[in-house]
Amino acid sequence: MPRAPKTKATPAGSPGAARPQAIKTDAPAGAEFEALRARLDPERMPRHLAIIMDGNGRWARRRHLPRVAGHRAGIAAVRSTVETCARLGLPVLTLYAFSAENWKRPRLEVGFLMRLLREYLRRELPLLRRHQIRLEAIGRLRELPPRVRDDLENTCRLTAGHAGMRLVLALNYGGRAELVDACAALLRRARPRARKDFELSEAAIQAHLYTAHLPDPDLILRTSGELRLSNFLLWQSAYAEFWVTPVLWPDFRPRDLFEALLEYQRRERRYGGVPPESDLE
Repeated sequence: MPRAPKTKATPAGSPGAARPQAIKTDAPAGAEFEALRARLDPERMPRHLAIIMDGNGRWARRRHLPRVAGHRAGIAAVRSTVETCARLGLPVLTLYAFSAENWKRPRLEVGFLMRLLREYLRRELPLLRRHQIRLEAIGRLRELPPRVRDDLENTCRLTAGHAGMRLVLALNYGGRAELVDACAALLRRARPRARKDFELSEAAIQAHLYTAHLPDPDLILRTSGELRLSNFLLWQSAYAEFWVTPVLWPDFRPRDLFEALLEYQRRERRYGGVPPESDLE
């Protein structure tokens, strides 16, 4: 995966950064946003951008803060990224918010992440309404704590009629688990009458994925410099472009997003084929 140029770490924050505070946004306003958008080709924007938000723990450690301070700082990056993508008119944005493997983390950290998610769902509703963003979620959602599930279902219900960007939160999500669930659903469909016409195909599996109603991601972005998928959208990423930046998630800004989109537009997507003008002789 290509790496973005390295950037300098931001100055250390104070211990007070770990305390709850109002969510701020660094989304560019007015002339700055238009100047950045003017550099993009509106005809070559990704239909689906997926982001692996990584680096919260390292961000906190570099500042001698507890890990939870990094998670809270990452909320501002979520807000600015969501708002910028909505203003750009991206059809789908998926955020890898909590993996199926994250349950292995310390109990107090997991509890904090669940509370932070509930806080985000409540606080961001005005932003979702303002930009007509429709919230959805994928993963084994039934295994989330009941209060988290209730808040998630409520926000999804309140935004279901919105006609703008789809914001998809991957929660208790694992790519392997998704494939297991898809195959299990196919088997349940085939068993009742031992259907002789049952056929296992790529299309059949695709139709039973959590993301069956969404286009596959065109671009997968990962922060913190790590060069791996981490069990994220394994099936859907078959022909996705990858862009990796060393920037830690709490430091991720709209300019980093624009850099990723510009790089994406410079690439030639072939899907295993060759350009029409290629000389085959």
